[in-house]
Amino acid sequence: MSFATQSADVSSTSMGYVSLQRSPDIWFDLEEEDIISVLYQLAKLESKMMSIPFPAGGSVYYTKDLEVVGRPGILLEDERFCVGPDTRLPLWYGRRSQLDVDRGPYESAEAALVRGADKELAYLEKFGRPLLPFQRMRREGYQYQKQLPSDHIENLGRYLLIASSLIPRNPALGHFRIRHPDLQPGNIIVSRSLDSNLDVISLIDWQHTSVLPLFLLAGIPQWLQNYDDPISQSMTRPPLPENLDDREKELYRRRLIHYHYVKNTEEYNLLHYATLTDPVGMLRRRLFCYASDPWEGETLPLKVALIQATKNWKALTREGLPCPIAFDPKDARETMKLDAEQREADEFLEAFQDMIGLGPEGWVPVERYEEAMALSKKLKEAGLAAAESEEERAQISAHWLLDDIDEEEYM
Repeated sequence: MSFATQSADVSSTSMGYVSLQRSPDIWFDLEEEDIISVLYQLAKLESKMMSIPFPAGGSVYYTKDLEVVGRPGILLEDERFCVGPDTRLPLWYGRRSQLDVDRGPYESAEAALVRGADKELAYLEKFGRPLLPFQRMRREGYQYQKQLPSDHIENLGRYLLIASSLIPRNPALGHFRIRHPDLQPGNIIVSRSLDSNLDVISLIDWQHTSVLPLFLLAGIPQWLQNYDDPISQSMTRPPLPENLDDREKELYRRRLIHYHYVKNTEEYNLLHYATLTDPVGMLRRRLFCYASDPWEGETLPLKVALIQATKNWKALTREGLPCPIAFDPKDARETMKLDAEQREADEFLEAFQDMIGLGPEGWVPVERYEEAMALSKKLKEAGLAAAESEEERAQISAHWLLDDIDEEEYM
């Protein structure tokens, strides 16, 4: 499935479709004016897509396809199409596809908020068992002990108690809309027009697209985010210093794309901008995502978000209602301390992946696979040699980051 745009003055004979990919491909070689142009076009495209109203949430199907399986959806104005069950990957991952649970269509924002958590509860009750955290860098924080699914079940229950209160007061933010789920360079198709402008002509990779309340769809795409930088936080147009080294050029580029995406969203997509600037909008979306995500041996992200919800309850709800969940102060302190430790582990993992040249989830180009594995082996041997005890050596050997892992028990 793709979303195609119409562009005039594009050569029909020399129109080379080029996928904006990770470095060293085209996106990282673009001139500043092309970067600004692409971000302008993306914001306009998102505005067009996110203005389309839907009668319910879920995913979009051909009506005839759902009729074949005996699960009619909710018809759209063009009755060839309908809204049916949500195809987001977390709802179907692994053995979750075997569950007979309600995945939509959602007739209310509250239904959209709770169905993912309901799914994960059903999964844990049927298949749950103690697991080590899937992310091996984070296992040390739990003393290499398997974690109980009952902890996550408890936090899912807490989430369900507050879910209905997470809907913003502005009713427009609860309307069902559609947005590309993975707006990153590899999914953006561009072409040079006859006047040498770079035109966005298509967006691809829509198979897990959901129709959701606008406040759950919002957010700056990950590859455009620069949240930790003070200049990006202030939404100040980044100045271009002279004589930049490579690191400074990359920092300037990140500031530039963050700034122009947000500014164009403010101009052309006001409701999306309103959710971006909502002080607790990101917390709402984290709660929703963590409650829907497959359990992989950790409940910490959801628990941290729930603790933050109790501390920001008035801003989240503005209803004057008491928060229905509470945490023991000592438990909350210990949880936040563990979260800080795990953030350090995540930063170490990111640096480790950068050093070896790994992409997300350990991906590496085929031509660099042998080189990356050799470097990983060398680093593992160095770690084993530096270990100060047999216990530490055994832990490094058993939980090395890049060794093969059997994912079956996490599915």
